[in-house]
Amino acid sequence: MKEFNILSDVISLQSISAMVENNGIGAQSVFEGIVRNTNDGHEVKKLEYECYESLAIKEGDQILDEAIEKFDLIDAFCVHRVGTLEIGETAVIVVTTSGHRDQSFKGCRYIIDEVKVRVPIWKKEYYADGETEWLKGAG
Repeated sequence: MKEFNILSDVISLQSISAMVENNGIGAQSVFEGIVRNTNDGHEVKKLEYECYESLAIKEGDQILDEAIEKFDLIDAFCVHRVGTLEIGETAVIVVTTSGHRDQSFKGCRYIIDEVKVRVPIWKKEYYADGETEWLKGAG
């Protein structure tokens, strides 16, 4: 099973992990990207994510298909938030499952790396000094 999703609501690992129900799974890998309070020497107050949703889902699905094929994954899930996120909130979750840990680890890493490069999601940081900045690159 695979699913790539863009949500404006709070996302949680529990909601994605509940989708994984297969007795053939030998490994499950998880990446959870969390909003931190600093970046490049700036004190960050919050983030804002925007995306081109239809293209993001299309490209995200392609990335999941590639990961499933390359790493022999059983399941591949990725959920990314949009909208305003506060410090400590989850921005993105990737979950992969496979028969063995090596494929699961590699598949999880591949998905988050490709999402950050290829999926049209833009991040704006709001700093403590009142400045804001759109960061280059996706995710």
